[in-house]
Amino acid sequence: MSQRKIKGYKDVDIQVAKLAKALGHPARIAILLCLCEESECCCANIVTKLPIAQATASQHLKILKQAGLICGNIDPPRVRYCIDKKNWEKAQQLFGDFLKIDPGIKD
Repeated sequence: MSQRKIKGYKDVDIQVAKLAKALGHPARIAILLCLCEESECCCANIVTKLPIAQATASQHLKILKQAGLICGNIDPPRVRYCIDKKNWEKAQQLFGDFLKIDPGIKD
């Protein structure tokens, strides 16, 4: 998202949108669920559990890391990924606040 396109929006709205975009693919949801179960995992382990290639998994991990939902610890020759607990809690709060908004929809 370019700076020009997001100018004028609230910071919280931008944060929610970035997180939502990172969660916008089922492979990334599956990766997050793997990391929640195992607490720490390398890309090769994720590939054995999901129907995706190593390069695809790496790209999804990169997107999740850029969004701040995961972090990677270098353990040569591998990178071990885990949920970034601080940012995970922040995402829970942001989505929780967003989803509590009453849309005013009448039955």
